[in-house]
Amino acid sequence: MKPLEPPDRFHWLAAQGWLELGNHREAVEELEKVSPSLSSHPDVLETRWQICAKQGQWDAALDIASTLTGVKPEHPVAWIHRSFALHELKRTQEARDNLSKVIDQFPDDETMRYNLACYECQLGNLSVAMEWLGKALQLGDRQQIRRMALHDPDLEPLRTEIKKLR
Repeated sequence: MKPLEPPDRFHWLAAQGWLELGNHREAVEELEKVSPSLSSHPDVLETRWQICAKQGQWDAALDIASTLTGVKPEHPVAWIHRSFALHELKRTQEARDNLSKVIDQFPDDETMRYNLACYECQLGNLSVAMEWLGKALQLGDRQQIRRMALHDPDLEPLRTEIKKLR
């Protein structure tokens, strides 16, 4: 899909700025100024998802992410967002299944593997969770991922094992 062009790009950038400042209302207002024909543009959908996530509107976030997976299925963040919304809605098995069906399309994405570790852990599959975490550590910044994992409540059951990782 082509990049957003002015004036829609300016509205989208303004929405991003408001979002970074924590002003969700202004961010939504800026996105509403984007041409209706571009309301399903991946950049606009991504920003809408971020707004919903910040506000804890997980049903809306799920709808947006589902649209995003249809508009740009080659975009790993679309699938990650969809699974994250499902997980926040306490539909963790669906979150896991959503990523599992597309994981092979994104062999270099450590975030998908990290999130699968979280979902497997929450589903009680601790050894599978450690395998996914190991794959994430191999692909990404090992120390950064380890630090994140040590503080992630979804990985709490693995805390002792994670501490042993170097």
